[in-house]
Amino acid sequence: MQDTTKGILWALLAVLCFGTMSLLVRAINDIYHFAAAELVFWRMMPAVLILWATARRRGDRLTTPRWRLHLGRSLAGVISMMLYFYALALLPLATAATISYTSSLSLALLSFLILRERIRPLTLCALFLGLAGVVLLLRPDFSNLSKWGVAAALSSSLLAGGAYLQLRELGKLNEPAWRIVFYFTLISTISSGLLTSLLGWQGPHWGAVPYLAGICLTSLLGQFALTNGYRLGDKFTVSALSYLTVAFIALGARFYFGEALGWGQLAAMLLIIGAGIISALPPRVKA
Repeated sequence: MQDTTKGILWALLAVLCFGTMSLLVRAINDIYHFAAAELVFWRMMPAVLILWATARRRGDRLTTPRWRLHLGRSLAGVISMMLYFYALALLPLATAATISYTSSLSLALLSFLILRERIRPLTLCALFLGLAGVVLLLRPDFSNLSKWGVAAALSSSLLAGGAYLQLRELGKLNEPAWRIVFYFTLISTISSGLLTSLLGWQGPHWGAVPYLAGICLTSLLGQFALTNGYRLGDKFTVSALSYLTVAFIALGARFYFGEALGWGQLAAMLLIIGAGIISALPPRVKA
């Protein structure tokens, strides 16, 4: 099997894992009403232990001179995740997932505002298409949506774009991928644990353990699958395939939670997914 085909298969597995994780987050919120910070803690805590043990066994160095970038990237990432989990509890699944996938558009916008990178006409077109999709998604039913949920989803997207921006800078500095993931899980575990200690721990209840285990396992496997997808396959193909997660979540929400999708919502989702794919297209190389 060629590496390109393997990359596609890994990307599809990541879609399945991250889509399932979002459905599990919604399910556990409907039953046990966990706080977003506590859900992030239970998702991240086993991962940081596994990564630490693996690094110790391999003799890898955990120290890094890039700790400021790691701290900024990790804090942006964990706050984005908390806001996404919070939005999943308040909004229809498909709406929350679609808004969260505007993060690639946020990355393009932040690259222009912070790094002063030139925006290609195609990327500019993607930004306007994505904005039109968000407006179309929210406006018809905005009165029926949680204002806090919408604000959380949009903020999550913006912070995720900032996290990806710093992640790209770490990659340019040749920081190992495993160390980036380790510090992200470590800082996420510590910050979410401290916040949950201030707000109060709820569990876990014994009945919630299968859901928490599922969230942890699907997120770990999804991260592993996505990493392998980018390592083996074409990065633009893998990026485009990741938008299938929105469709997977929408179908899961329809069949498992009875959430209906109108034509306006479907059109908005297609606009946002299309904008994300356009923003991921490689620049044209001149002959």
